[in-house]
Amino acid sequence: MSLAGGHRDFTKGALPAQAPYNSSVPALRPYRDEDFNQLLAIDHTCFVEGIAYPEEELRFFLNKSSAITLVGTDQNKIHGFVIADRFRSRQSANSMGRIITIDVVPQVQGTGLGSMLLCGVEDELRRAECGYVSLEVAVDNQKALRFYKKHGYSVLKTLPRYYLDSIDGLLMGKKL
Repeated sequence: MSLAGGHRDFTKGALPAQAPYNSSVPALRPYRDEDFNQLLAIDHTCFVEGIAYPEEELRFFLNKSSAITLVGTDQNKIHGFVIADRFRSRQSANSMGRIITIDVVPQVQGTGLGSMLLCGVEDELRRAECGYVSLEVAVDNQKALRFYKKHGYSVLKTLPRYYLDSIDGLLMGKKL
């Protein structure tokens, strides 16, 4: 079942069940329109101006019918989110996924929420019959590079002056 804006309904057991007796266990849920301001604030906390998404661009990605957006919560407070998109290229019979952004507030980084978000969106991309996923990351973001490599992503190519028209990016990918 689809939710408004094309987001997937996870109530049918698509995501792992969370222990109801322990509210401090992070949970994943689909994006809701009322989450927007919190997601925008988190993105601007995680990334510098020029890399963080402007309001209009973040809304654009969230509202795409092909978007998959998961929100990581703990005690009903949003601590992170991931947005992915799925598409089919002309040369391929299979769909592909692209991670637009994965953001975890600095105070919660290292707790496993980022891994939960990444694995959750990869599972949803597999369910959408994507055989491959890609993402971009700045060459100087060593923490993110270690994180993606730990999750099986490989560097595919360098993207010259990708960020702020001065910092190279790396295109990374993974077979799902």
